[in-house]
Amino acid sequence: MSTLPLMLKKQGLVEKHQLEGMDPSDRYFSRAVLVNRTAAGYAAKVMYEALTVEGGSHSTIAAAVKEVVEKLQSLGFTRMRSRANFKGNRYLAEKETWVDYPDKG
Repeated sequence: MSTLPLMLKKQGLVEKHQLEGMDPSDRYFSRAVLVNRTAAGYAAKVMYEALTVEGGSHSTIAAAVKEVVEKLQSLGFTRMRSRANFKGNRYLAEKETWVDYPDKG
């Protein structure tokens, strides 16, 4: 896949995903994962209390979100799932399919 089309498009926020799961102290959480276009693809970021987790650039949005989830899993977060809620400014009305991330064990 050529990266040229991505380089011609404006960098910045392209999607917001809802991320749910359990934190290390076994409390339910729901946070927004912000997916930004970068010069090399897509990168995701999530904030949870005082913790900010950012990933590197990936060729797909799914890979960018997955990296952030895996970083949270390494910190003890479990039972996580995500779905896209916004593409650009368009609200998806919570109709997107959830993506489940099996716990590492």
